Amino acid sequence: MIPLSVPNINGNEWKYIKDCLDTNWVSSVGAYVDKFEQSMAAYTGARFAISTVNGTAALHISLLLSGVQQGDLVIVPNITFIASVNSIRYMSANPLLIDVDPATWQMDLGLLEKFLRSSTSVENGKCVHNSDKRVIRAIMPVHVLGNMCDMDRLTALASEFHLALIEDATESLGSTYKEKHSGRFGRFGCFSYNGNKIITTGGGGMIITDNEELAKKAKHLTTQAKSDPFEYIHDEIGYNYRLVNVLAAMGLAQMESLEGFLQRKKEITDHYNTELSAVSGICFQEITKDVAPNNWLYTVTADKQEELIAHLTKNEIQVRPFWVPMNRLKMFARDLYITENDHSQKVYKNSLSLPCSTGITNSELEFVVKKIKEVYNH
Repeated sequence: MIPLSVPNINGNEWKYIKDCLDTNWVSSVGAYVDKFEQSMAAYTGARFAISTVNGTAALHISLLLSGVQQGDLVIVPNITFIASVNSIRYMSANPLLIDVDPATWQMDLGLLEKFLRSSTSVENGKCVHNSDKRVIRAIMPVHVLGNMCDMDRLTALASEFHLALIEDATESLGSTYKEKHSGRFGRFGCFSYNGNKIITTGGGGMIITDNEELAKKAKHLTTQAKSDPFEYIHDEIGYNYRLVNVLAAMGLAQMESLEGFLQRKKEITDHYNTELSAVSGICFQEITKDVAPNNWLYTVTADKQEELIAHLTKNEIQVRPFWVPMNRLKMFARDLYITENDHSQKVYKNSLSLPCSTGITNSELEFVVKKIKEVYNH
């Protein structure tokens, strides 16, 4: 089986984890937690980084610290992994779903601006949805597959309409817009280290921010809001969202290999693009000139998607369809969906992710391409 996207464990992971085991620092405190956070802050250019148990927890805390309240609306793209939308519901708020751009598969900013100008008002420093007077408290762009939208335009809209900007950068470690790292454009940026991400801690996440007060608050809330170093005194409702030292040790080792991973991901993308560009019926995600993506999960749209899935799977090549659009899931079917042409459904119905582990060999890449071409030649 050629896997879709699996970890690459070839650095100091064993050494650092063994150090945790040898010293008994395996739980929620230890030097590697601090080192991993410092490494992430330095790499992204953020002033502060706060580790979490997963990316979903990072999103949840960021929403909480952005003042999202029960009954509020939070703008989010209709194509995303479900964690983005789940975290909004954790706040007893509701997602306001925006269709995606058919070329980049990111939030359609033209559609977003049209909606904001025609259907909302700014009242007392808050963005209000005209039809029901609900507050639209925040906007959560999702850097789908490591790509990014026009962040200048997005941040300008967020500022004009008084929307807290929380970047779901969970897929975009290593991606930049105009040489500025993802997660650096709003109040918070949130990352994930799930097993299939460009680096992994098995499970884990990170919040980055330039606001010292918010960083301290995030650290406090993610560590059970314990306010006394000795006594078990907690001054508010906190969360057990801590990343443990063992996983942070793995994350630090993975960060040391990140540049090599990014280079290999680009090589994989270039290979697929070159080999598949002449195949009629296969199209690629558009990357605009200001974006340097991390090429996390190589995905195409294909008019023979179902045939490709069957043929590649038969030949022991692991592939995966795209996420079902959020408005198609029963939990969010009644939430407001802003669209004109439902590009989300069209992208979903035709998209296919191909093997792109950083450890994939060139011969395996050639085999995948060969099997894809067999479908189209036939």
